[in-house]
Formats: sequence, C-alpha cells, structure tokens
Amino acid sequence: MIGTWLWHYFVSNWVEIAGWSTTLVGIWLTTQRKLLCWPITLAADVLYLVVFYRAQLLSDALLQVFFIVFTIYGWWNWANGVRQEGTVRVVPLRTRNAVLAILAGVAGTFVLAIIAVRLHASLPYLDAALASFSLVASWWDARRHIANWWLWIVVDCFYVVEYVIKSMWFTTVLYALLVGLAILGLRDWRRAPVAAQTAS
Repeated sequence: MIGTWLWHYFVSNWVEIAGWSTTLVGIWLTTQRKLLCWPITLAADVLYLVVFYRAQLLSDALLQVFFIVFTIYGWWNWANGVRQEGTVRVVPLRTRNAVLAILAGVAGTFVLAIIAVRLHASLPYLDAALASFSLVASWWDARRHIANWWLWIVVDCFYVVEYVIKSMWFTTVLYALLVGLAILGLRDWRRAPVAAQTAS
C-alpha cells in the first residue's frame, strides 16, 4: 500500500523531484566553486520553471526565466575567471554596489508585486519580495561575491515558510537544505582565494 502510494507520488511529481535533486547538486557544486555547477543549475532552473507555473507561483516562474539568463552569464563569467586566474576566485563587493543592489531588490519587489496581484498569483507580496531578492543573490553569485550566501540564507528561510503554506513538501525540504548549503558556501568561500581586482 505504502509502496503504491510512493510510486504514484513520484510519478505525479517527477518534475519537482528532478528539480529538487538537480538544485541540491548544483548548489553544492557552487559551494565548492566548481564550473560543473552551472549546467546542472541550468537544468534545475528549467525544471522549476515548470513546477512554479503549475503551482501558479507566477513571480517564482518568472524568476526562473531570469535565473536561466543569470546562470548562462555566471557560467561564462566563472569560466572566464578560471581561464585568467586558474581558479574561481571570490571577488570583493563594493559597499556602493551592495547598496544599489539592495535598492534594486526593493524596487523589483514593488514591480513584481503589482504584476503578481493583477495576475491573481498566490501569495503575491511574499512571492514578489523573495523573487526580487533571489535575483540579487543570483547576480552576486554569478559575479563571485561572497555576500550572495548571506542573502541566500535569509531568502531561503522565508522560502521555507512560503512552501509550507503552499504544501509543496519536497520543495520545503529542499529550501531547508539550501539554508544549510548556503551556510556551508559562506564558510567555504571565506577560505577561497580572493581576486586582486575589485569588480562591480
């Protein structure tokens, strides 16, 4: 009986399970600063685009489109850094650029919330805020700024709450694990070599 239920659950939710698995592997590889993280993360972005669209979390679905763009950019930027320096080095984040990014996150929250409300999305304000600041964290990740992990810790904690509300249990567990991986990434990136130049 339990085996039949599990089989039915996996068949019905295979896209979410595949997204769950590839996201975990991709983020773990990111904490290790491995270039392989990017193609795996790209697969996860596409899978979760489908998952969020089906759940009518429209801001999150739109977020995956931006993630796909940032993932392709991050892949290129990291690969370029490896070609120039032989490894993936952490790049310092200037205070001015950090402030501008946070302000962009706030502005993005308002824009996405307006769109989400008009589309009758589920949890439009929370979803919009998390989507907007996820973009900031993703940009910092692509730019190799250690601050991305601090922001992911906060954002992922709120995502856990959102997915509990939506009863998306596999994704809830995923984001709880992502909090742990973000803490691991913060620890490991602190030990990573730092680029000589200060980039934006």
